[in-house]
Amino acid sequence: MNKAEEYVQKKLFEMRDEEYKNFQSKLIPTIDPEKIIGVRIPALRKFSKEILKSGFCEDFLKSLPHEYYDENNLHGFIIEKTNDYEKLIKELDKFLPYVDNWAACDLLRPKIFKMHKEKLLEKIKEWIKSERAYTVRFAIEMLMTFYLDDGFKTQYADLVSSVKSEDYYVKMMTAWFFATALSKQYDLIIPYMENKTLEKWVHNKTIQKAIESYRITKEQKDYLRSLRIK
Repeated sequence: MNKAEEYVQKKLFEMRDEEYKNFQSKLIPTIDPEKIIGVRIPALRKFSKEILKSGFCEDFLKSLPHEYYDENNLHGFIIEKTNDYEKLIKELDKFLPYVDNWAACDLLRPKIFKMHKEKLLEKIKEWIKSERAYTVRFAIEMLMTFYLDDGFKTQYADLVSSVKSEDYYVKMMTAWFFATALSKQYDLIIPYMENKTLEKWVHNKTIQKAIESYRITKEQKDYLRSLRIK
């Protein structure tokens, strides 16, 4: 452990919330509860700004793999603030292999990506073919976050539908993507459901999540129910 990580861990334990730790442990069953310190997200985000201004930042980012879940979240909050796109991609390629749970994955949403969608799409095509489940999940999440509104193309949905994975968290993100896509691009996405393009579990989970959306009309929900695979 270098001095930077020692400093960070000391600060994180000072911010520990035991009740929140127990709550997080139930939400993230794939992580050993002993590896969750229990720092609330607003406190972590605030601390990430302090680390960026400190002399410990670079050494902390180099101290992979981190010991605690909260350190991974902090790492993500630090690098997502990077204003240099190329530097951000390099940092993500170093970090993503160590992301080992859905929460740390989903908290990472660099705002700068919306200004580099053309270049980012090529990187997403690389990430989505990864053998690492959470790198794949991150790729799908980026497609869902930045590519479902203006300028949407069915090739984005094709990328996601091409993912073949038995990992629960990848399948859940795939369903989340298609449910969100239905709420934003219904006419372009409904053929994926009609043609049963997705694996049965993902197909049915997509319908379940879409039916829960207030953005989808009653008529659309009724039709989606008829498309369930028994």
